[in-house]
Amino acid sequence: MREEEAAVQLQLCVFFIVAEVRDKLCSFSPQYETRNIFSEYQTILFFTGRLSQHCWGVTYTSTQICAVKGSTVEIKYRYTYPSRTQYQITKVQMKLWFTKGFDHQPVDLKSDSDYTGRVEYRSNQDCTLRITELRESDSAVYKFRFITNHQGGSYTGSPGVTLTVTDAPKLPSVSVSPSAEIVEGSSVTLTCSSDANPAANYTWYKEDGHKRLSEDSQLVFSSIQSSDSGQYYCRAENKLGMKRSGSKLIDVKYAPKLPSVSVSPSAEIVEGSSVTLTCSSDANPAANYTWYKEGDHKRLSEDSQLVFSSIQSSDSGQYYCRAENKLGMKRSGSKLIDLSGGELFHQSLSALLADLKYLPVCSATLCN
Repeated sequence: MREEEAAVQLQLCVFFIVAEVRDKLCSFSPQYETRNIFSEYQTILFFTGRLSQHCWGVTYTSTQICAVKGSTVEIKYRYTYPSRTQYQITKVQMKLWFTKGFDHQPVDLKSDSDYTGRVEYRSNQDCTLRITELRESDSAVYKFRFITNHQGGSYTGSPGVTLTVTDAPKLPSVSVSPSAEIVEGSSVTLTCSSDANPAANYTWYKEDGHKRLSEDSQLVFSSIQSSDSGQYYCRAENKLGMKRSGSKLIDVKYAPKLPSVSVSPSAEIVEGSSVTLTCSSDANPAANYTWYKEGDHKRLSEDSQLVFSSIQSSDSGQYYCRAENKLGMKRSGSKLIDLSGGELFHQSLSALLADLKYLPVCSATLCN
């Protein structure tokens, strides 16, 4: 039974040692002695060694750090190692931080051109990595590594510290798709983009209006109308600030709308007077106009106005105009020009004046 008890004690001793070192890279220098506890032919090993005072390790104060672009960040850490390894004093020969490369071939931040003049290693009770004038490109995982005078005596603190550099939105840019001419009825998308960390939220507006048109990076017109023409802009915003884009002109092209015809003067038209007919139509690009008389295909004018400097009874009739651009054509309704009433009035007036010639001339008291 004494042999069985001794075997159990040995197993427990070995298990205790393994359990204590399995989660840490620790130095252990076993010492042992043999004792004859059963008979002169039976011996058992008794481990009398102790775990070294320190294990290999790196401890970071924080593993997740956020900092604003342009500021300074300090990453605090501690590292430990055995004071002796294989009976030799342990000395740290190199300390470095890196974001590039691998554990066996890291790129020291101090020699990394992206960090020139911006990195400082401070060694005191609490060691510190200091990075100034932070850039968005500094967002990375940072690891500390130290190398000692012993073969294989190096250690990297994993998983490291994740640094995220935040920034307010930069000046947003606005793009339009399609980039070609915008025609009424087509689909048009405006896209707002801004470099920001955290990502920006977007809002769309139309100039001279405070109504929010969209709270997305895109403003979409599935079937754009002429009334949608105007200047548009967006705002990019995150918790660090807001930026407004410049204005983008949306110029919707469309065929002429139904033309209208006006007559000047609007009073009764008298033969011999000046009369102007004006044709107008909303169109983009601007419409070209042509005038016609009903029943006659001859072009009377290729201007927005048809002018009669001394209108005659023969000019009576129905007139209409056409408005045309590269996107289409529209014809106005007909406008009646009627001089019949004015002509009768003119004839009556002439006859009256002729009769006045034959009337006697009267003085204040007598008639001749």
